[in-house]
Amino acid sequence: MDYSSLKSFSLRARASANSYLSEYEPLVLVLAPVFAVVVARIVQSVLHVLHEKGLKGTVIGFVMSSVKLVPGVKSYIDAEKQKAVNKMHSDGKSKRQGWRTELPSTGLGAGVINRMKDDKRNDVSWQGKCSGTVYIGGSESEGHFSVINEACSMFAHTNPLHLDVFQSVARYEAEVVAMTAALLGSKEKSSGGQICGNMTSGGTESILLAMKSSRDYMKAKKGITKPEIIIPASAHSAYDKAAQYFNIKLWRVPVNKEFQADVKAIRRYINRNTILIVGSAPGFPHGIIDPIEELGELASSFGICLHVDLCLGGFVLPFARKLGYPIPPFDFSVKGVTSVSVDVHKYGLAPKGTSVVLYRNHDIRKHQFVAVTEWSGGLYVSPTIAGSRPGGLIAGAWASMMSLGEEGYLKNTKQIMDVSKQLQKGIKEIIELFIIGRPDMTIIAFGSNVVDIFEVNDIMTSKGWHLNALQRPNSIHICVTLQHVPVIEDFLRDLRESVRTVKENPGPINGGLAPLYGAAGRMPDRGMVQELLVDYMDGTC
Repeated sequence: MDYSSLKSFSLRARASANSYLSEYEPLVLVLAPVFAVVVARIVQSVLHVLHEKGLKGTVIGFVMSSVKLVPGVKSYIDAEKQKAVNKMHSDGKSKRQGWRTELPSTGLGAGVINRMKDDKRNDVSWQGKCSGTVYIGGSESEGHFSVINEACSMFAHTNPLHLDVFQSVARYEAEVVAMTAALLGSKEKSSGGQICGNMTSGGTESILLAMKSSRDYMKAKKGITKPEIIIPASAHSAYDKAAQYFNIKLWRVPVNKEFQADVKAIRRYINRNTILIVGSAPGFPHGIIDPIEELGELASSFGICLHVDLCLGGFVLPFARKLGYPIPPFDFSVKGVTSVSVDVHKYGLAPKGTSVVLYRNHDIRKHQFVAVTEWSGGLYVSPTIAGSRPGGLIAGAWASMMSLGEEGYLKNTKQIMDVSKQLQKGIKEIIELFIIGRPDMTIIAFGSNVVDIFEVNDIMTSKGWHLNALQRPNSIHICVTLQHVPVIEDFLRDLRESVRTVKENPGPINGGLAPLYGAAGRMPDRGMVQELLVDYMDGTC
């Protein structure tokens, strides 16, 4: 088609369009495109919500939002929520009542220690009675407790922010990181020989830093500006926190029939915005190790990061493997693993508030740091979320690892693994109960198709035990520590009695939380459950 033919066609098309549009009011012609854009944005928003929440979640959310607009309904729902919050506070009153709100006019001096001893005596008895919580065995006034307490006290005034002043603490941190890395594959050729990291305040901060670093690393590497991460339903809630803090889209994918990360399902969620996938060794709910090798292959094939949560397993699995337990690959020896979180304050038997985040190389870890060049206070760079950090806790972690050594950790691991197997056997003998999946380590979750497991939990609580209630499926778990070694038969006896009590006299006990857990599990609007939890926390801390 030559120029004259093209011009003639354009003129005819113009005339035809003008003739057609002349039938409409000018205002309509102006508003029509605007209306079309508005409709397109609404449709886009609806599709986005459907994509995120699914059809069921979207419909439930819309219905609940609409219902709350009815006069009187919202106030009724708020009143019922407050009743539930009061129930969670047991006596209907906030525990904050009676707490001090002002400085004393005259200081207590050294007498404050006696006051604290009195307060401490009123705490719940925890020795051997708590799931996880306290991982060191024995009495808190002797043995390993005494070692780490003295170490913490000796360095309580120190702060690794001042590297030039507190050089010993800086060295302790570097050595804790290096020793932890050595347990998790840094000496293996397949690790690449560049494993590095830092100490943090706990597993949550370690996970937060790994997510932040991975986000920024993938932005620099691939230009991803709308980051997404994919985690199994069993992954820790710290990933939800990271997603909220760092504006990352999070996808929770159901686990497979073995309660492990479903690699095929995770693969279906990967897209051009995916920066990271997650595996746990083991997962907090059921104590089951995810297929880390398969996840590593998946991450490598898509050029994305893989974080392994070893907060529970980091100081057990390496030693369990040496003891001959069938432990699948889980650390930096696996191709594709780019970061790891591991708590020293759990099975590392260090003081509370000590964890380690590790990276495969320095290129990733550099994105963890925050450097400030325009501050009038001078040039500033910080490795972790906190600026000032407690040197006493770092010293306590170093003292714990050095005092125990490989021999001590092997001995402890044998004890807790043996007791865990004994516990599994005992639970299996209670015909009303079943164990969730096949636990790989020291966390055993169990449920029931015969009795209300949350009512069993309430009875156990009345006997002084403090277990963790789980959902999807409804169950409870115990995380075995050295504290449980001498009392495991007591636990099994009380569990058998509790099951028998619920079976013979079903129904919630006064002050128990079974009705609340049951209602939360059946409540279709998860947003309402979220509001309930927030209200509870607001009245607690």
